[in-house]
Amino acid sequence: MDLFSFLSGTPAVVARVAAQVPAAVVRVRSGPCALVEHVWHLADLEVVFDERIRRLASEDDPFLPDFDGERVAKERQYLTLDLAAGVAAFASAREETLRRLRDVGSEGWERRGRQEGVGTVSLAELPGRIADHDRAHLNEVAGLLSDLVPAHPMIDELRGLAQGGPKSSKAA
Repeated sequence: MDLFSFLSGTPAVVARVAAQVPAAVVRVRSGPCALVEHVWHLADLEVVFDERIRRLASEDDPFLPDFDGERVAKERQYLTLDLAAGVAAFASAREETLRRLRDVGSEGWERRGRQEGVGTVSLAELPGRIADHDRAHLNEVAGLLSDLVPAHPMIDELRGLAQGGPKSSKAA
């Protein structure tokens, strides 16, 4: 599976997982967070990924601030938010990210900026970084499901999709 196919498929995978999780466990934490927290984190960070792409493509050497996921989760109170709305927000934001990536001209991929806490990053690196972040969350969701819904039919699929990526979203 090529990188863009993987990126375009992740929202549908997340939607399938969410559709098959009992409402009683959507807000139960196992590992770093609950399913609803994973989903809203993916949605909110996707907007940041899109903004980074836009700025790298249009600005000279932009400074790209870090995304403080823990702070945003507390401020937005992820555990109180609707799972289906988070899935929809993630899908919509990912669609915009992919549209923006497809619009990058061949010379644009080498454009660079400085990301807080990371250092120099190129536009060409961002799709791989986004995919690694997806894989880390798919792996963590597989672990969450193994603990809370051991018979969930997508555990093996999630682990397969996450293969080769970071085991933790902290490493992504």
